[in-house]
Amino acid sequence: MTIKNISVANDFSRVPAGRFYSDGPFSGQKFREEFLLPALKNKDISKVIVNLDGLCGVGSSFWDEAFVQLILKEKISCKELLDKLEFVCTDDDTLIPLLISYLKEAENV
Repeated sequence: MTIKNISVANDFSRVPAGRFYSDGPFSGQKFREEFLLPALKNKDISKVIVNLDGLCGVGSSFWDEAFVQLILKEKISCKELLDKLEFVCTDDDTLIPLLISYLKEAENV
């Protein structure tokens, strides 16, 4: 089993924005569908580490579409997601708890 590291700033964009593809080239939908889902669905990858350092002013619509929709649209349980997904962020110690709270709230929708 392998670990997949994804740096949002380095592998995607330092300024990801928007919810859908139609909102621009660095939307939450694009990150979810082209970066997160392939890694999460790959049976050979045991852990997906998402590094959130180096980002500039990311809006809630990006976070919702990229991560919360893994639960709501892709039907991945919160437990399964948190077992395979790990966040790293040394820039902002409030971001990881915020994202995890979004995921847990989505489980109850």
